[in-house]
Amino acid sequence: MQHATPAAPAVRETLERLLASETFGRSERARKLIRYLVEREQAGEADRLKGFSIAMDVFGKDGDFDPSTDAVVRVQAGRLRDLLQQYFANEGIAEPVRIAIPRGGYVPAYELNAIRLPETAKLAGQTGAAAAPSSQPDVAANVEAPAALLAPVVAPVPSVARHLRFFWMAIALVIAMLGVLILRQGSGGLLTGGDLAATLETAGLTGVSPSPASEALPLVYIAVKASGTDASRVAASLRAGLSGFDTIDFIGRDTVGKTDPATNATSFIFDVLPGPDTGDIMVELQSVATGRVLLSRNLTAADSAPAAVEDSIGGILTSALPDSGTIYTYLEQSGIQTGLTRCLLLNGKYYLDQNARTHEAAYRCLENLAENSAKSSLVYSELASLQLEAVNDHYAYPPDATIEKALTFAHRAVQMGPTSPNAHRAYGYIYSRLGNADEALRWMRKAHDLNRYDITMAAAYGYALIFAGRYAEGTPILAQAVDVSSSHPTWWDFGLFAGELMLGDTNKAAIASSSLRTTATKSHYLAARLIGAKIAGQDNMARKLLDELTAQFPKFAANPRATFIDRKYPPDLTERLVGALRAAGLGNAS
Repeated sequence: MQHATPAAPAVRETLERLLASETFGRSERARKLIRYLVEREQAGEADRLKGFSIAMDVFGKDGDFDPSTDAVVRVQAGRLRDLLQQYFANEGIAEPVRIAIPRGGYVPAYELNAIRLPETAKLAGQTGAAAAPSSQPDVAANVEAPAALLAPVVAPVPSVARHLRFFWMAIALVIAMLGVLILRQGSGGLLTGGDLAATLETAGLTGVSPSPASEALPLVYIAVKASGTDASRVAASLRAGLSGFDTIDFIGRDTVGKTDPATNATSFIFDVLPGPDTGDIMVELQSVATGRVLLSRNLTAADSAPAAVEDSIGGILTSALPDSGTIYTYLEQSGIQTGLTRCLLLNGKYYLDQNARTHEAAYRCLENLAENSAKSSLVYSELASLQLEAVNDHYAYPPDATIEKALTFAHRAVQMGPTSPNAHRAYGYIYSRLGNADEALRWMRKAHDLNRYDITMAAAYGYALIFAGRYAEGTPILAQAVDVSSSHPTWWDFGLFAGELMLGDTNKAAIASSSLRTTATKSHYLAARLIGAKIAGQDNMARKLLDELTAQFPKFAANPRATFIDRKYPPDLTERLVGALRAAGLGNAS
């Protein structure tokens, strides 16, 4: 093994695959224990990993727990060590990081796996004349059972010497081919705007990927300039939250001094500063290149208290980091988008204003990246959701949209990003459409667990709970998300409308439905607005919406129940909506 310290993202990805493995699938206690130990250590709380705290936090023991008479922690730690050894000797033999719990304590240790095949060596295996065909299945052509999605592909591991031999063969091959190409095209051919990716493809090096610049994401740093317990807690929450967002690259150090000036245009920094009053902490987001303050929030002592700090930081990060947030808006206004950030901006605009035009713009942009072998899981998770949107709302593009294709995109997204909240959310959305409420909730809950600081993931989980018929659980979650985020997708408001209606709070349902007025291209949104207007006693508006609904969606108006059943709404929600539409004047509602 190499003794360099693995990066935090690599540790998290290994942990997620380990938890989803067959080895650990038989022991819920072992899964809970290893997740707790790794997450606490990664959060900088290794000093808390003592037998007493583990017994209380993991195994539900109370304050009377006596480790001298109750050996539950020691016994479970021993079993965990055995399972880890078994996993890394079999299923996890090719993992890039190995996790161990050294005897005598409970703090995890990590090491890089020296026998893992380097990426460049893999390239040589693909392009060399004597290379064997790849045994990796074509993800785009196979939709497998979701239970197997996170299982790593285990291949025979060649010797280290053989790896190195392939590595140097690859380097020599690439250098030789580039030399030939330069001679053919002239010495300046590749340096004055020639298409390197296309040139390599012409040379037969189809395994060489295009430059990743088109998929670059904004870089985000932290600078802690305040001292004290509250400031440390705020900074720790910022770090934990930033590491979970797919839409940025978080640089986990407290300085920006070593950044590359060439990337400063798309670099941003969160400053943690003393606030104006004693006990206050100021959080500011700035552009590194210009120093412009894009967001500034003052947290009082109550806001940064242990019970509140996660919600406070979640609100800040959800305002700043998603594709409809402060950073992406700044990139668009400054004209410094990459291919991926441009696509994500279009994607965010679709969910704020859902219609065929905004949908096609977002889909075509992401589709172009996918056709050029995009490496970001975001490309495929958002294509999965947009594919399903095309199925639901019968958009003309793409012309052959199916749920199966959406599932294929989601499958690829999870394989490429096993810890991606967006990828898991896309899977949950698809299973919701298929009417499998249990699977939908499982995937949505996982997305929420992967990033509890992202209010959009909380909203998706709340929405899934509502449309699984669990209104009392889902409605408060979605209501809190709507309250925190003033700029949010319209589907949040529709979910909140449905939840409040089923809980009997018709006034809140009417308020939620009024937020759907910017979108007139969905029959169920217009139906919600009609019901809300009737509840609020706005008879003139109700008549106008009734005429609009009947004219634009005659099929829906003739039989709204069919649409709700097709969308897999819970039976009691379907009955309530049909009855409310009938009361609002939709005479044929049945």
